[in-house]
Amino acid sequence: MSGQRAKTFKIRPTVWRGAVSLLAAAVLWEVLARYVVKSTLFFAPLSAVFVSMVKMWEAGTLQEDIFVSLQTFVVGFVLGSIVAILVRVIMVSSEVLRDFIDPWISAMYATPFIALAPLFTLWFGIGLTAHAAVVFIVVFFPVLINTFAGLTTTDPVLVEVIRSFNASERQVFLKVRFPSALPFVIAGLRLGVARGLVGVVVAEMFGSNAGIGFRILVSGQAFDTAALFVGILILAVAGVVGVELIKVLERKAAPWRFQDQSK
Repeated sequence: MSGQRAKTFKIRPTVWRGAVSLLAAAVLWEVLARYVVKSTLFFAPLSAVFVSMVKMWEAGTLQEDIFVSLQTFVVGFVLGSIVAILVRVIMVSSEVLRDFIDPWISAMYATPFIALAPLFTLWFGIGLTAHAAVVFIVVFFPVLINTFAGLTTTDPVLVEVIRSFNASERQVFLKVRFPSALPFVIAGLRLGVARGLVGVVVAEMFGSNAGIGFRILVSGQAFDTAALFVGILILAVAGVVGVELIKVLERKAAPWRFQDQSK
């Protein structure tokens, strides 16, 4: 019984290694800021960043900024991911549509997305719609490209085997093509998380009065390095949390990929 309890509360090596890495980085940050740089204008100590974070929380601005940015990210990321997957599924199923749509995707993917933020503000006005549109467009392409790679690299032997049992094209897609493409889709979603957070910051720097991107812009203009680092830390934590949530989704959607790890 005691052995089972010890096994239950055992900390995985990946957890404590990550914790040690973060702790070492925090100590190095504090030491460099206080004893090497010695100027809060250029590099604020981590302790000063946390003090600034507490002050922003007590003032209520931090909660508002987090809520605004979270809302923008969730709307843009979810819509961008769903539409990208649907578009790629349609393109794979129809060669004619693929030929029509591919040139537009290549052209749009080469477009600098930062340049679209002011344009979306002009089109949709100041607010959630314009900001979510920026996140949508930066999330759309990595998910789209990875989904296409997954759907077009399915093992042809598996496709022929299921077709030999008189499976319909719908069954081939649901039973073979899409499950085999899931790792690629998940990889696209992970890329989408990082690019979506960048999109949030870029969008909120144009025509916004709240949000993490807006707070970073204002803090930089006021030379408030500690407050600026608050926004950067929140984005970093959001990136880690987002990737971990995608991993949970992957375990739920493709549990067979983790069977060997659980043994």
